[in-house]
Amino acid sequence: MTSMKKLALAAAISASLFASGCASIVSDSQYPVVVKSEPSGADYQIRNRNGSLVHQGTTPNTVTLKSGAGYFKGERYKLHFSKEGYEEQDQTLESSMDGWYWGNLLFGGLIGMLAVDPATGAMYKLPQTKTANLIQVPLAQPAAAKISAVEVDTTASQ
Repeated sequence: MTSMKKLALAAAISASLFASGCASIVSDSQYPVVVKSEPSGADYQIRNRNGSLVHQGTTPNTVTLKSGAGYFKGERYKLHFSKEGYEEQDQTLESSMDGWYWGNLLFGGLIGMLAVDPATGAMYKLPQTKTANLIQVPLAQPAAAKISAVEVDTTASQ
């Protein structure tokens, strides 16, 4: 390979690295999340930070959720679990900073750090699993039978 071809190849690789963000190259902006409950078979609803319903179903299930909610804003989801005979439960699922985002300091440059990764949501990641441990509602105890004594006077005159 001539030195001119090597230089052109190095320039092309450098340009591609600087034209995209490190996290958006290595990571993703959508993640599969396993939604589980103990016991299984609970109904669930997932709403994003705006309150819009994004998924619903029955546990266990795997859903794909976006990690970003806008420029430099990670997504936050509210999960609501319900199952007959169990207390309803609400949980929060929050995105966190993806470690690959900091790779922009070495590979992605300012374009990746300030534009690409924040805009695509790739600077954030989501947990792999969310589990609700449902609490069984105690069964209602039957009311104790009340016994009343009644005295009947049979000697009363008519």
